[in-house]
Amino acid sequence: MDRSWMNANRLSEVYQKGVEELLEFALKKLFKNEGKFYCPCVKCLNGNPLHFEEIRNHLICYGICQTYTKWTWHGDSLNMTNVSEREEVREDMDNRLEDMILVIGQEYFQRAHVFDSLCNDKEEALYPGCTNFTRLSAVLRLFNLKARNGWTDKNFTELLELLKEMLPEDNTLPNRYYDAKEILCPMGMEYKKIHACPNDFILYRNEFEELNQCPVCGLSRYKVKDGDSNCDESTTGPPAKVLWYLPIIPRFKRLFVNVNDAKNIRWHADERQRDGQLRHPADSLQWKKVDELYPEFGNEPRNLRLGLATDGMNPYGNLSSNHSSWPVLLIIYNLPPSICMKRKYIMLSMMISGPRQPGNDIDVYLSPLIEDLRILWEEGVEVFDGYSCDYFKMHAMLFCTINDFPAYGNLSGYSVKGHKACPICEEDTCYLQLKHGRKTVYVGHRRFLKPNHPYRRFRKAFNGDQENRIAPKALTGEQIYQRLKDVNVKFGKNKKQSH
Repeated sequence: MDRSWMNANRLSEVYQKGVEELLEFALKKLFKNEGKFYCPCVKCLNGNPLHFEEIRNHLICYGICQTYTKWTWHGDSLNMTNVSEREEVREDMDNRLEDMILVIGQEYFQRAHVFDSLCNDKEEALYPGCTNFTRLSAVLRLFNLKARNGWTDKNFTELLELLKEMLPEDNTLPNRYYDAKEILCPMGMEYKKIHACPNDFILYRNEFEELNQCPVCGLSRYKVKDGDSNCDESTTGPPAKVLWYLPIIPRFKRLFVNVNDAKNIRWHADERQRDGQLRHPADSLQWKKVDELYPEFGNEPRNLRLGLATDGMNPYGNLSSNHSSWPVLLIIYNLPPSICMKRKYIMLSMMISGPRQPGNDIDVYLSPLIEDLRILWEEGVEVFDGYSCDYFKMHAMLFCTINDFPAYGNLSGYSVKGHKACPICEEDTCYLQLKHGRKTVYVGHRRFLKPNHPYRRFRKAFNGDQENRIAPKALTGEQIYQRLKDVNVKFGKNKKQSH
């Protein structure tokens, strides 16, 4: 069956005819399912069983996942009405996941003395004489069921207790969710808990790692109780402020171990439709400019181009609170557009704890991330590709940032308030100070329109004048560098008075 319609416009007759062919194919193959099967749209991604009428609406409204070229969930090659075959597929996936855990464990966790525990759980039988399951495989299969069906921790504990009673007495199955999670704990990637100065002057790492007080403002590294006379000499207790850093290099390595993820990383080079339309960041001028300036980087499609997003949030959900924590997220733009912004592929790289936002001092907290990004850009890291089954030198670059205007000011260090707030116009910013409200408003946007645009001639709808000016030219990288090379930046809030 021709499936080129999957790449066609959703409003075209070809696409709509293809949708009908898919539904007819699925109804024919899965006739016992009473017209309900998994929806392959970009929103559901074969995760929700729906009626075929709802699936038709989803496919027209949201589009089909273009990487789903083999319709295994709709009767293609694998008859999903055959329960035994379906279980064989899931069992094979679990076995592959178990092997992947051991590969990752050997590389990342041997130094932490937990790899031996993983190996022992893989070899230890679920009970004497059991040949089908080991302790690790049984727990892994149960956790997969928990995730697929949305079981609560309490329900999962009750299931473990029941299974523990049903199995022979000397079985090795854990009887609590907490114990089962401990078995799979080595799967989790490492994180770093880095103490920070409450006034955002320094992070207690590198040359400051052994200090108990900030060398700039003198405040204690740890929280102190009210009324404590030795508030600046505290060496115990919880830290005053913490940065949670999740190292990105081991996480990128794990991403490439998975066969499907490793294949999706190179989607922009192997499967992207090139028709002159802007369908992916790889079609943008910025992407092509990077390929032109750094051909060695651009010739390897597995090299990562990342977007960084950050903003303040209140994790406690209390709108009356002024608490502000700042997560820093990374987005991998190599991935197909259908999954690029899915939660699964958005990587949390650090969490800057509150209660006060870092403001312009966010650069202090970004230093661990910047160091890893520098390594990935300049040196690269050796990574195993699970799709091509070989090792390669992976590089990465920060392609863009995603943020609102205030967060843009914090990340860039540019002042986004006052009379010169526009980073494009700078000294030539058009502003107007309101007489009574005393607020600054910014006008003059019409000069960015084309010279013959009719809005340029409108008077009454704007400020009473025609607009004849042309848009200012953006500064080049060299011009920006010449302006900033002698700037002396000092981080940190004003020093608090000791009590």
